[in-house]
Amino acid sequence: MTNLLDPAKLNTAIENVHRAGVPGVFAEVRAEDQVWRGAAGVADLAVGRPVTADMRHRVGSVTKTFTAAAVLQQVESGRIGLDAPIRRYLPKLVPGARGDAITVRMLINHTSGLAEYLPYAYPSLGPFPALADTRPQSLDDHRFTRFDPVELIEMGVTAPAFSAPGGTPGLYSNTNYLLLGQLLEQVTGTTAEKYITQNVVERAGLQDTGFPDGPHLGGPHSQMYEAWFGMIDPPRDFSVFDMSYAGVAGSLVSTVADLNRFFGLLFDGEIVSRSSLAQMRRTVTVISQEGRTIEYGLGMYPMKAPGGTTFWGGGGTVWGAGTISMTSADSKRQMSVAINLQRWSRLDSSGKPRPHAIDDALTALYGLAMNG
Repeated sequence: MTNLLDPAKLNTAIENVHRAGVPGVFAEVRAEDQVWRGAAGVADLAVGRPVTADMRHRVGSVTKTFTAAAVLQQVESGRIGLDAPIRRYLPKLVPGARGDAITVRMLINHTSGLAEYLPYAYPSLGPFPALADTRPQSLDDHRFTRFDPVELIEMGVTAPAFSAPGGTPGLYSNTNYLLLGQLLEQVTGTTAEKYITQNVVERAGLQDTGFPDGPHLGGPHSQMYEAWFGMIDPPRDFSVFDMSYAGVAGSLVSTVADLNRFFGLLFDGEIVSRSSLAQMRRTVTVISQEGRTIEYGLGMYPMKAPGGTTFWGGGGTVWGAGTISMTSADSKRQMSVAINLQRWSRLDSSGKPRPHAIDDALTALYGLAMNG
């Protein structure tokens, strides 16, 4: 049997991410029927508890792929029209001409033009995207705040629009996905979290994936250290946090093994139909939260690993935790990586994050994982 994975090189690559400055990093790589799992560093800086590859983790915006899949299931059943106006389903949340102009598809692929609500919910982040003018105080202030998704949506809908509906580039906005959560609730008669759990998470047989029911993470997990571009020094643990600020846009908890299983089944046509999968891979140009221009499909996007090969999946960040999951088009090669530090780069004089050794080490790990 051909050895598609090199455990020694992968162990060195993941150790290099830790040495570059990430307290703890863990990953699973799959190549056909071969599997490598690895971890380096600590889950808790105070006591030195090591990270392990089976830990549960907040996966941030990887949640969006689950939410998009749930909506597409309802499109397949005929309860939702992919190109129907959102006002048909949620006239009070997106009223008037804008509700007629914004379609369900525009919400899923971030071309609705709706603003991001987070700088309004977190006042100290108000100057975003001018990072140098932001402050991390709101993270502490809202650690235990229980946000109502409808109130968050209202912040995004009433804020100045980024663009006209359907315009490109679109703006990556969590407002879109909270609206999709309300849409799911409207057409299924149950909460979006419950529908996604029963029809996506459980359909995929994921044992360690779910939405949190409070600020605490259950099961083995790491602490999660947020630096906010050097403004929190030393980085602070935000592993205890009420994730209602992200909801079905970014609050899911999972493991690297579950994420690889999910994306493998998704791309094999086991979660949504092949035709829905083709829709998910139709991309448009979107401005990411980091201000980069990216191509984005329906709840997932293409990524080029070092070496030039294109893979599909998603990435996510929450306060202190980051995740990325990539799968090849034929789903024979997969990688999911989790780290317990976020926004480690300090800002330069122009307010942009400085290059950091962590970025290079992660890039090297991704390239080795996906290209061998």
